[in-house]
Amino acid sequence: MATNLRLRPDAEVALRTRATAAGRSQQELIREAVDRYLGLVSEPLPRTSAGALLASGGVLPARHGFRESAELLPLRDGASTLRMLDREDRV
Repeated sequence: MATNLRLRPDAEVALRTRATAAGRSQQELIREAVDRYLGLVSEPLPRTSAGALLASGGVLPARHGFRESAELLPLRDGASTLRMLDREDRV
């Protein structure tokens, strides 16, 4: 069955972000959510090792999406978070 769905702007952004992060289509996520809500399917098997950890409760999902650390911590001119991670003096 085809149907139209109108989402709040914040829900639209969240859906798009989650779909991109999961590598799945928005339509697939919506169908899965409706099926779960209606009790039509059991929990799907995790698709990745990260999904398995989330499903087991071994880790919690991120409360916030990734943000450049420059937003949180000012970096000196010419410094980048990538360069901070790519240092040879680290073990």
